[in-house]
Amino acid sequence: MQMIGGNGGNQFRQYAGQNAGNLNGYNEVQNVKNQVALNLRVQNIGNQNGLIGVQWNVIQNQIGNGNLVAARAEGNAAGQNA
Repeated sequence: MQMIGGNGGNQFRQYAGQNAGNLNGYNEVQNVKNQVALNLRVQNIGNQNGLIGVQWNVIQNQIGNGNLVAARAEGNAAGQNA
């Protein structure tokens, strides 16, 4: 886990790798105020075209009002990889 700076009461945590104990691939964020969790997973899919598959999980964003929003985007990266 890597702490990324924030201002006010905002905290940003970055998780690399699999979230153990959470089989659906989402990080659970509870009882926090203005906290954003980002789970980045990079997988080598083994494509025959030599491209690297990149899977992004953009996870639950809770703003302190009890509303929980989860978004998940997946796709393959094409072209140059930085």
